[in-house]
Amino acid sequence: MRWLAVDETSVPAGSAWLSDREREVSERQRLTKRRQEWLLRRYAMKRAAAVALGRGAAIGGLEALNDPSGAPYILLDGSPVPIAVSVSDRAGLAVALVTSERHGAAGSIGIDVELVESRSDGFIRDFLTAPEQLWTLRTTLGRDVAANLLWSAKEAALKVLRVGLRADTRTVDVTVRGETPADGWRPLSVAGAGGVVLPGWWRRDGDFLITVVTRDAADPPTRMPGGVDPAHVTAAHSWLDNPLA
Repeated sequence: MRWLAVDETSVPAGSAWLSDREREVSERQRLTKRRQEWLLRRYAMKRAAAVALGRGAAIGGLEALNDPSGAPYILLDGSPVPIAVSVSDRAGLAVALVTSERHGAAGSIGIDVELVESRSDGFIRDFLTAPEQLWTLRTTLGRDVAANLLWSAKEAALKVLRVGLRADTRTVDVTVRGETPADGWRPLSVAGAGGVVLPGWWRRDGDFLITVVTRDAADPPTRMPGGVDPAHVTAAHSWLDNPLA
């Protein structure tokens, strides 16, 4: 697995980098926030796919689309490519995760990025399981880091399970472990219905938390060249200046 991050300032101006289908979807987004986030995710996926396919920064001919379930996939000149992809964005940062399909079919990986921000008691009570709530009180990570980390891991896991946030987040239970590998990733696991246990990894970069969950055991992702370092990205909400696209 490999990952690449981009921020709002990385996205090319105009729409020449979009396919016709992508341009049509973008133009249907009437809210600036939705459009900016959609474009940011497209660019992250295309850049990651280009590197994975040995094309460097050349994203021409690549399309980043979504199937009916919402799961993303990549086409090159209209044909599927042999990689699986997952993407997430938050506060002006998008992170894409890719792996070759010989190491995992589409839907076998999930990534999520969250901002470390204050979470209310109601949020913790409504979206976290009882063991998770207890952990947020006891961990040395701090309450807000813990709550956002658990939420992020749940989102990544629900992508692997192909249900997304249509499912109750309390149907999966996250366990965070303490070991810290040299590359900054720490292990976690997510237990779901039927005894399924999904392995995963997490890291903190500046104001952002990144989680990765996989269907099968995998080494932590390696960073691709050409992206931004999330630790140096300032959370942005530029859409507030012009809410309507």
